[in-house]
Amino acid sequence: MIDTLFTAPTAVTAASCATSDDALGTVSLAARFNHECLCGNLDLAAVPQALVARLPDPDSGAVDGLADMLALHPHLFSPASVYLGEEDLARMQEGIAAIERVIALPAFVQRVLAQAPACAQLPQAAAGVFFGYDFHLTDDGPRLIEINTNAGGALLNALAATLPRSECPHLPGGVAASGGLAAPAGEASASDAPARFVAMFREEWRRARGERPLTRIAIVDSAPEAQFLAAEFEGFRRLFAAHGIDALVADPGELVFADGVLRCRGERIDLVYNRLTDFALEEPAQQALRAAYLVDAVLLTPHPRAHALYADKRNLVLLSDDAWLTAAGVSAADRACLAALVPHTEEVTPAAAEGFWTARRQYFFKPWGGYGGKAAYRGDKLTRRVFAEIAAGGYVAQHVAPPSLRNVRVEGEVRALKLDVRLYVYRGEVQLVAARLYQGQTTNFRTHGGGFAAVRVVPAGV
Repeated sequence: MIDTLFTAPTAVTAASCATSDDALGTVSLAARFNHECLCGNLDLAAVPQALVARLPDPDSGAVDGLADMLALHPHLFSPASVYLGEEDLARMQEGIAAIERVIALPAFVQRVLAQAPACAQLPQAAAGVFFGYDFHLTDDGPRLIEINTNAGGALLNALAATLPRSECPHLPGGVAASGGLAAPAGEASASDAPARFVAMFREEWRRARGERPLTRIAIVDSAPEAQFLAAEFEGFRRLFAAHGIDALVADPGELVFADGVLRCRGERIDLVYNRLTDFALEEPAQQALRAAYLVDAVLLTPHPRAHALYADKRNLVLLSDDAWLTAAGVSAADRACLAALVPHTEEVTPAAAEGFWTARRQYFFKPWGGYGGKAAYRGDKLTRRVFAEIAAGGYVAQHVAPPSLRNVRVEGEVRALKLDVRLYVYRGEVQLVAARLYQGQTTNFRTHGGGFAAVRVVPAGV
């Protein structure tokens, strides 16, 4: 099931778009729209209050600060939409299905858990919410850059998808009529996504606890009020409350584990929605949560085992190693799918350091336990000093798969922004598709004209 990030078209002047009907053919139409269409179709100034209207505070006596949280980050959303070919989306979905089959193999589980922390060894009934599969769009098709197990932005993107957008007047009829990411008959639309997210958390609870009622959720991150996506944490609190589940946003230091019960501010916690980036729960602030997790006194989602199986970047080494996949029993069809989707990745070791330095321009270097592009480096930008730190260990080297570009008009100037596409996935099912626009080496939310962007799928044959 995929989500629609499209709303009904409204009028827009042709002058706002740099393309014409004659300029757009049916070959690589999505790429051509990303290059030539300069329509900014989201009113950014109206976004904070519009999102508040979609998530009113259930505590009517409280001062509503959600709009202020959103206003603190003017580059959270891009005014532009991103166009994605239907064939590319299908390849991404096929790749996710293939990866799920590989991860289910005993050989993969054994290999991955052998290098995972102790707390990841515990079997878990919960699958883990909001996996994020991040792709670059290349001339040869989509390439999987990484998988994240606590991917942010799903709720904000789903809500933004329901906001009014102006329509590019040069969209081919098939795109406009289909509504871009229009869900097939009987499937959910963007407006249903928040309720579907709640159902996902209830399913996590059912898988782990059966028919016991889910009473209270803690949304946990370090210093949550200072996090970039603090507004999303608050949004989830309101969303859960609107569906009859008490919720609070908390720092892990506020958690107390005693007498077999995890509490926060005196209240018993059933489920922790984990937004921490300490994936193994090793830091002192996480000790109460870790203790409760290890004895199954709280349901944690996503959990350390999910991170070990999906998000450790050393797994990309296995997913791009045809010989290993063959020995593990992966089918020829799945191996071919992964060969086309996953850039070749190797673990950086001190013994092989000089070879990586010589060939550095063809690699992107990432810490295998990293997140959010932190301490990640493009090889052609490396200095010897930084590479010495990489060569010491803890990094993978991934063949460069350059991101495609989206031209955006910002203050009268046309800027070419890099883009990636994120598929939010639960138990192998795509729940939402969004994009991020940025400048620089890695995704960020500091670029004028950049930020989260709605995705419009261009049907094949249009």
